[in-house]
Amino acid sequence: MAAGDPLSDNPFFVLELTPMASAMDVERQGKMLLAKLELGLEAAASYPSPIGRRTRTPDDVRRAMQALSDPRRRLAVEPFATARCIDAPHVGHDDDDDAVDIAPLLWWRP
Repeated sequence: MAAGDPLSDNPFFVLELTPMASAMDVERQGKMLLAKLELGLEAAASYPSPIGRRTRTPDDVRRAMQALSDPRRRLAVEPFATARCIDAPHVGHDDDDDAVDIAPLLWWRP
């Protein structure tokens, strides 16, 4: 996971959660994904992002859990977590009306 890329490696995308997720949701989802990765389940090996499917590793999951447990880091990635994911148009969205045009955000690179 490239540190700091808010679109492809956003902790919300890695854990497949929305910004509405509670600390308990983050912990539960992270533990579930770690267990699935340990079992070698193919479904846990990747996740959708606005720039396409990305590989997910146990280290990615741990970093995402850590990032979302830190209020400052979480606040920094929340705005990007509403970008529409390729191959998963509803991940991170309760409703199509919540979709965000990510084109203005594509200039950002660490």
